[in-house]
Amino acid sequence: MIGIHADHRQFLGLTATLLIVCLLAIPTWVMADGSELKSTGPAEVIREVTEQIMSVVGDANDYFDEDPDRYYQEIDAALADLVDWRGFATAVMGDYYSRGRTMDAAGREQLKRQRDAFAATLREGLIRSYAKGLLAFGGAQMEVQGAEASPQSARIASVTQLVYGEADRVYTIRYQMGQYKDGSWRLRNLIIETINLGEIYRNQFSALAQEADDDLDVAISQWNAMIAEQAEELARD
Repeated sequence: MIGIHADHRQFLGLTATLLIVCLLAIPTWVMADGSELKSTGPAEVIREVTEQIMSVVGDANDYFDEDPDRYYQEIDAALADLVDWRGFATAVMGDYYSRGRTMDAAGREQLKRQRDAFAATLREGLIRSYAKGLLAFGGAQMEVQGAEASPQSARIASVTQLVYGEADRVYTIRYQMGQYKDGSWRLRNLIIETINLGEIYRNQFSALAQEADDDLDVAISQWNAMIAEQAEELARD
């Protein structure tokens, strides 16, 4: 497993659920009633997602001990219309999925099957492992400072968010975003302080695949065990 500096371990528990959103290619932002979220800028998107997730976390304090499955289901439901799980799986698989360009039709079909299986594995494992850790930070104060456009393109922006932790510790999150042809802003990656979480997850998948002699089915089957071990380390720190 890729190492993470001890100073950042606790905060990774806070942001892990947000990572589920921020590493994805999200097709459309949708409100709870199914209506499209139109003309929303990158900073507003971050505020909407943060408020929605933290509202679920806050409510869960009243019932989690008796009904944890309800909490996991509500986190899942909050993200269901926002998350392109297959896009997430493709990004985390990285070069292992890109190899499909040189495969024959049968190889590409098998790779797509593996990607879809990994998407289901990611969805189950990330929500159950990290949503529980997020409960401890339900009262954290978060402040979106705004979006900064890239000098290269008005369709690329970085949104900065401050999270106020214990002992007056302030963490900085940077959401890397892009605007697509339909006008929506989509979240591509998340950087906490100097930790690039997208890179960490890709490296973790690559390490599992190498240990499995490039057998992606084996690597995928081991992914949730690795995530569970990581969550246990976070809980111990």
